[in-house]
Parts: sequence; structure tokens; C-alpha cells
Amino acid sequence: MSKSSLPSDPVPLARRLRRDGTAAERRLWRYLRNRGLDGHKFRRQHPIGGFVADFACVEAKLVVEVDGGQHGGTEDARRTAALRRHGFTVLRFWNNDVLANTEGVVETIRAHLAAPPPP
Repeated sequence: MSKSSLPSDPVPLARRLRRDGTAAERRLWRYLRNRGLDGHKFRRQHPIGGFVADFACVEAKLVVEVDGGQHGGTEDARRTAALRRHGFTVLRFWNNDVLANTEGVVETIRAHLAAPPPP
């Protein structure tokens, strides 16, 4: 969602996105919620800089995006660039990767969380 189309109060949108999440988002959330991934706190559908990130670990400045077939174009590149300008690292996974290889996706996220922060 672009900055210009994000409502002035993004909370109702974030709530709707949480309620209407994809199967892949729901599966990954089971691993990330309640500090389930090595004690890191993730937020689901978290507003950042005019966009709503699928998952964000604010303390680690990490955003995890779970994308379906409609993603991958210039809009995603703009989102990633905007999130990076706010200091976040962005990891993107396809829905089918999350569903078929959840453990591998979780391990990739874990590796990024364990790595030292970029300068």
C-alpha cells in the first residue's frame, strides 16, 4: 500500500489485514508470536513509514513480508526502499515457500536476527 493511499489512521486497516491474513501469514505467525522465535517480539501488520509490514521486529529493525502471486513488481521495490529508509532490513518470502518449507523460512529469519546489525 503506497503512502498516498494509506489512511491517516492505519490501525483499522492493520486490523483488517490481520483478520484477513493468508494461510501462509497465519502459519508463520504461529512461529513468530509471543516471542516464539528466540525471544524476539514481532508485530503483525505493523504500520511503518506509510506502509503496513506483514511482520516487524522493531527492536531488530527487521521486516518480514509474505508475498502472493500479485507481488514482485515495482510497488514491492518501492515498499522495500521505503522500509530500508526507516532503517529496516526486509526479508521477502513467497506464500508457497512459507507453506512448503516453513522451517527453512523460520531458520532464515533466525539467521538474520542472530547476525550483527549492519553499520
